[in-house]
Amino acid sequence: MATRQRAIDAAPGAEERSGITRSTLAAPPRLENGDRLTRAEFERRYQAMPSLKKAELIEGVVYVGSPVRYTHHGQPNFLIEGWLAVYCAATPGTAGAGNTTVRLDLDNEPQPDVLLRLEHGGRSRISADGYVEGAPELAVEVAASTASYDSHDKLGAYRRNGVQEYVIWRVLDGELDWLALREGSYERLMPDEAGVLRSEVFPGLWLNVQALLAGDLAAVLATLQLGLATPAHAEFVEHLREASREVDESPEV
Repeated sequence: MATRQRAIDAAPGAEERSGITRSTLAAPPRLENGDRLTRAEFERRYQAMPSLKKAELIEGVVYVGSPVRYTHHGQPNFLIEGWLAVYCAATPGTAGAGNTTVRLDLDNEPQPDVLLRLEHGGRSRISADGYVEGAPELAVEVAASTASYDSHDKLGAYRRNGVQEYVIWRVLDGELDWLALREGSYERLMPDEAGVLRSEVFPGLWLNVQALLAGDLAAVLATLQLGLATPAHAEFVEHLREASREVDESPEV
């Protein structure tokens, strides 16, 4: 390789004639399923593959996304995003994102389907280069079944890093698990008598599970509006406003 590089350097125009360029020689390897990489090397390779839409580093192992099916992922993901987007619009101080890379720790850089976080006082921040760093308060994954790594290795990484709530929609199983972090372990939230799940971290974030599984977004949003009308949600919004004011009024360092 050194001899080839010296030959290229010594002959002006030889790069173009040979089809070999310095950028070609320096290009990192492609990401492949099962690669074991550091987070820095994972990011270097991912950034060199702009056509790749989804890749994750989970416990130091690379997972490259497959083509996305409408029924197994695309439509369910759309419903979840719509539900959380309406909650964000009614709850200033919260922020959400879809299919966004999260720097959890040195061995884990997942790309949750949807996330919800606190803008002030939460466990995550937005880095100077635009990534989420730290644990968002809520992560949602649309998985095919319990066999998915979303239900195993990724669950462990989220738990260890303090993601407070984790929703897994197992589409082929027709089930949805909403897990809450309690004393270091995830426990499944149970719906009330009306079949509604209620977030413990985001007051007013209510989910009509059967309506979601049936693809009835109108019914999902109707239930959400009930949660948004509660005193608990109003108190939460005021708390977030106060946190925002404190940040605005704090002296710059």
